[in-house]
Amino acid sequence: MNDYDKITAFLGQWGRFQQIVFFLLCASSVPNGFAAFSVVFLTDIPNHHCLVPEVNLTQDWRNAIIPIEVMKLKRCSRYRLDVVRNLSAQGLFPDRDVNLTDLEHESCVNGWSYSRDIYQSTIVSEFDLVCSDQWKQPFTSTVYFLGVLIGSFISGQLSDRFGRKPVVFATMAVQNFFLFVLIFSPSWTVFSILLFTSGLGQISNYVAAFVLGTEILTGNVRVMFSSLGVCLGYAVGYMTLPLLAYFLRDWKSLLLAISLSGLLYLPLLWFIPESPLWLLSQGRVKETETIVRKAAKMNKVEAPQVIFDDYSTKAHPRQHHNVFDLLRTKNIRNMTVILCLVFTLNTGYFVLSLNTSRLHANPYLSCFISAAVEVPAYISNWLALRYLPRRLSAICVLLLGGVSLYFIQLVPESLSDLSVGLEMLGKFGISTGMALMYLYTAELYPTVLRSTATGTCSTVSRLGSCIAPSLIHLSENFKYLPYITVGTLAVISAFAAFFLPETFGQPLPPTIQQMQSMKVPFITRKDHSKPVVLFESQL
Repeated sequence: MNDYDKITAFLGQWGRFQQIVFFLLCASSVPNGFAAFSVVFLTDIPNHHCLVPEVNLTQDWRNAIIPIEVMKLKRCSRYRLDVVRNLSAQGLFPDRDVNLTDLEHESCVNGWSYSRDIYQSTIVSEFDLVCSDQWKQPFTSTVYFLGVLIGSFISGQLSDRFGRKPVVFATMAVQNFFLFVLIFSPSWTVFSILLFTSGLGQISNYVAAFVLGTEILTGNVRVMFSSLGVCLGYAVGYMTLPLLAYFLRDWKSLLLAISLSGLLYLPLLWFIPESPLWLLSQGRVKETETIVRKAAKMNKVEAPQVIFDDYSTKAHPRQHHNVFDLLRTKNIRNMTVILCLVFTLNTGYFVLSLNTSRLHANPYLSCFISAAVEVPAYISNWLALRYLPRRLSAICVLLLGGVSLYFIQLVPESLSDLSVGLEMLGKFGISTGMALMYLYTAELYPTVLRSTATGTCSTVSRLGSCIAPSLIHLSENFKYLPYITVGTLAVISAFAAFFLPETFGQPLPPTIQQMQSMKVPFITRKDHSKPVVLFESQL
């Protein structure tokens, strides 16, 4: 018998063992929710203008030295200080005795003055990432997501090679340790390097924990964990982030709170076992049996005398796989390409999430609304995965997200609340689709490739997060261009999902050979008398 779920059915689905694994792994994603969008507050640009040093100026000239541009103080220039000082000394008044439009401008040679109405400080005010250095502000987020991208790619293969649990530990430690060290950054360059390193562990921890829980848990509990539990843990962290930022207001204090929350959680991971499925794929049958017997004891059920006799003769402990196995055969290669195309949708998720400062005058409220939308999205995802086919669910929610974003450009400017509502509906659809695709991917690939495949698809999705900060700035050329771009990606992803095999009600494929038997839908056979089936070797 090759079906792990059937072999371990005597454990039940919701005993004490499964409850501990479920809640600890869900809680492990809370720090990821903190860290994922911390850049929204760390890199936000406070209102600012050129600093005017303490020189002998009348109050009228001190008020007038910063030019007005479109009802706002100009941010990157002021009237020449020496000229203004001479005019002030002569007793002349701005706009009455002197035409301000005739005065020469100069850059902010004395630095900038930053508003503290919303933030006490951000890295923008700390390192003066404004005016000629303003390009560093979105690039900081890009650097972080580049770290996330590389971490996703490496950690998936490490997880398949060395185990799920060590990668969960290591990536959580890397993420939170370097978030803590960021507090002591003496310059923007050092800050960016440390932020990149922290990003290596960000989504890597989430993916490793996701795969670990998917392989330990079974049946409806597995679906609940992967579609609702771990996602809600992430959403709780995301929703808590603006609350922390609101009360702390300082970028160093915010980083300290985020990093400590993750570091304090690390000891709890000792209570989570290694994935039995991964151990079996490596031929480590005795270790697997020890875990299962311990689980049976915790659940107060009796284990059989021999549990994994079939695996002991068929496992191949020295056989290792890598990312190239995702392209080994035509079936697997086609599936990988389709999934990578679908995961480009993550661009839209990050565009809508990083765009929160434009939703409302209060960035804390905007971020909370954007995070709160994910709760009904993940509940809908759980219900869809529980009762509906995977492919149909993915297509419907992705089309909902894409079409909602298309409609934003048709809304009159006077109905700004309707625009926000459509944007949040778009994020609802995209968030539901992304959460659904993680489980869908885990169900499509065998145990020996599951983490590599999930990590690779996550890596592709991180390409979208890297360009998201720059994509947001396209609105300066055409207000609706980011929404049109994200909506188009959602529609393309829905079309690509149309060609994925259905996995609803099927056990996880344990081997590459079993995955190869999965048939891509809508491909006509030469023998039309035989229907297209999934998991042929199991039927």
